[in-house]
Formats: sequence, structure tokens, C-alpha cells
Amino acid sequence: MAQGIILSLGSVNADYQVRVDQKPGSTTTMLGHDFLRLSGGKGANVAFLARRLEVAASLIAHVGNDDLKEQALGALRDMGVDLSHVRAIDQVATGVSMIAVPKDGKKQIILAPNANDAWQEEDSEEVAAAIQQAPAGSVLVVDYEVAPFIVDSAIQAAHEKGFRIILDPSPTDRVNRDLFAKLHYLVPDASETEGLTGIRPDSVDKAAQAARQLLEQGLETVLVKLEEGGCLAANEGTCLHVPPLPIDVVDTTGAGDAFAGALAVAVLEKRPLQEAACFASAASLATTTGYGSQPAYPDRDQIRHFYAQTIDKVRKL
Repeated sequence: MAQGIILSLGSVNADYQVRVDQKPGSTTTMLGHDFLRLSGGKGANVAFLARRLEVAASLIAHVGNDDLKEQALGALRDMGVDLSHVRAIDQVATGVSMIAVPKDGKKQIILAPNANDAWQEEDSEEVAAAIQQAPAGSVLVVDYEVAPFIVDSAIQAAHEKGFRIILDPSPTDRVNRDLFAKLHYLVPDASETEGLTGIRPDSVDKAAQAARQLLEQGLETVLVKLEEGGCLAANEGTCLHVPPLPIDVVDTTGAGDAFAGALAVAVLEKRPLQEAACFASAASLATTTGYGSQPAYPDRDQIRHFYAQTIDKVRKL
């Protein structure tokens, strides 16, 4: 039985999602269909995925004290996520995400952070206390879609408690590289990898080059999420390529968050790097076969299905 819990500090949004028949970008009005109103945001999605995998999860976040907060939190509450460290802030809106999903499944998002950025310096103590209260062996997952100083405080508190820490470096212009030595896992996608290193990981070799550059900056382990699927996982002594599988992508919304959440579960369960990387990739891949983020999140049986097809295909570089 795994010890500890998943602590997720990050964005929480009310998501509005539609399918479109062409990629957004023109000035003409586009017609959408298959409209969804969902809970979303990186922090929310990580916590939801952990509970989907029957692991205890606690969310640290801000929402607005408005009519959108129930949309943002309702599915998490129903899933059993601990929401005792989520605060509703007066006179600010809950974060909102507008998502358009074209036929190729590669979503485009407009995000209004709203309450996600409504943190004060004194909130750092409350966040630190929430982390300090968590049981030994817990794993913290953070992203920078909330006020950066809060993320930095959370990393420091988790480091002092001896927790494993996973950073989803979104957006990259907020990332505090001075804290890299206190992180255990960095999980950038292709664009974030390029933003952090100047290297576009459009091949396995370039992904490995980018990962090595990040490791040289003090990181323990880097998992680059590749555009075509799969990932490149590297630490000081190992570099692995987890290959993609041929599937029909329906919707990539939330797939990266599923990767981070599943990785956190694998780390909590003390899986070695190859298993953890395949488990995270399988969760991400399974997510893309459904429409919407949280509604498409897989259970363990679904992850095992893709994991079994991947684990023996991993290539050591």
C-alpha cells in the first residue's frame, strides 16, 4: 500500500469546451458543437486523476466566491478530492478556460486565471501549513498557473518535509530556475522544453539534448512529453525513450495533466523510472481517446492496457 498522498497546488478552472470543424484563427465566426461545461485546470486535473486511480489527493487552490466555483469544484468533490485547502475569494471570478477542439484533437485554449492569481504574501504560511500537515512520503505536484511566489513557497515547504516534488513548468516565463535543485521531476511538453532550453524536441535526439541541458541546471529527473506521444525520460545515469502508440486521437485536452498526475502516483508507489514513465505516458495516451479532460481520465485497467503495449518497447539511449 502506498504511503502518503498526492498534494496538488495549481490552477482550478471552469472549462467551456466545444468541437470545431477547422482550426481557430480566422476572423470569421466559427460554429461549434458538442459543448461541455467541466471542471478543469492543471491542479484540479492532477487531483482528479489521482483519485481516479484510488489514491488520496488534496488540492491547494483558490476559486472565486461566485456561481462558477461549483462547476470548478463539484466533480472533484464527487470524486473524493480533499478540498479543505481550497479558498473561495470574494470579488474575483473563478478561473475560466475556453477550449476549442478541431478534428485533429489538438486543442487550443484561452485561459483567464482570475482567482488562480489572487494570492497574497500572507497566504504562503497557510500553504506551507497545508503541506506540513500531509503524511510522510507524500508527493507535491505544482504548476505556475497560479501566483509564482505561492508555487515557490510550496516547493520550499515540501523540500523541508522531504516530499518528492513534480513541476509542470507552465507557463515557462514564471518558472524559478533557482529552485531546480529542490525539484525531483520536471515534466515539460515540447513548447515548454523549447522555452526552457531553446531546443525544439522534434526528434528523440533533440529531446535528449534538451533533457541533458536541464539536468545540468540542477534537476534530478526530466520527462519531456513528445508531440507525437510518448516521452523522453532522463536522469544522471539513464536516458529512455518511451515510444508513442498508433491511436486515433480524439482530444488532447488534459492529457499533459494526466501525465503529471499518473507520474505522481507512480512516484508515490516507488516505481522505477522506466515503469513510472510508461505509466504516465499510458495515462496521457488513454486520455486522448476520449472527449473532455476529466471525463476521459482512465482508471488503472485502461492504463494497464496501454502500459502493456509500451513497457517492452522502451529504448535506452
